[in-house]
Amino acid sequence: MGESIWIRERSSPYSPLLILITISSLLACCGANFHRDVDVTWGHDHANISDDGRLLTLTLDRLSGAGFQSKKAYLFGKFDVEMKLPPGNTAGIVTTFYLTTAEKHEEIDLEFLGNLTDDPYTLHTNVYTHEVGHREQEFSLWFDPRQDFHKYTILWNPLIIIVFVDDIPVRVFNNREAVGVPYPNTKPMKIKASIWNGEKWATRGGLVKTDWNEAPFTASYRNLEIQTKNRPQWPLTQGLDKAGKKLLRWVRQTHMIYNYCHDPKRHPRECRHFIDI
Repeated sequence: MGESIWIRERSSPYSPLLILITISSLLACCGANFHRDVDVTWGHDHANISDDGRLLTLTLDRLSGAGFQSKKAYLFGKFDVEMKLPPGNTAGIVTTFYLTTAEKHEEIDLEFLGNLTDDPYTLHTNVYTHEVGHREQEFSLWFDPRQDFHKYTILWNPLIIIVFVDDIPVRVFNNREAVGVPYPNTKPMKIKASIWNGEKWATRGGLVKTDWNEAPFTASYRNLEIQTKNRPQWPLTQGLDKAGKKLLRWVRQTHMIYNYCHDPKRHPRECRHFIDI
């Protein structure tokens, strides 16, 4: 059985038709194998694939970090991975999972910013369109991502991007091209992931540096799943049902710690056009 979510198809802006359909009827599902479906792109001796291709680890030390990318690029889809982040004092360490184009930078970005042992990780998200980012939203997670694996998802279709953590929506980015806000919908993207030293900015604006006595730092990835469209008629919108909207509001009220649209020093013009649900 596929996962059921609400799909909204619009014949006009004034006559929405809501239909409940099953994702499996629209998506070609691929449980990825790291041996078969990704390439280690840097830090080859700091990356390891095991468990018959189901587990990939990336390690950072003073010499190098590491990263991988999917062999294929995708135009729209649903991309899941389970991650376990490095334990202990990880201040300055950045662990990532994201989609990005090969040229004319467009990106849907999840970066996990490490912290001191007793302080929580920060999930830093961003959307780059037409080579411009600066659309940051940050969240404190409601669990310790160092203790166990948790699922992180990017859902991307022509009219909406949704980021999920353990199937709970944390960020929505709608297509607002009609009012002049760029949206990534023409260039295929590859899945990428990495671990690297971001001590100049990652923890408390760079005030807390990486403690190399804690190295090596190892991030683990498993159960990478890629679902892409397998028929020409991709739904016009794929959004959240009532329960999903309620969860999104809960995340914003209790776990959002930064939103570029609410930054008084920035006042991005595009934010006046955003209706996030």
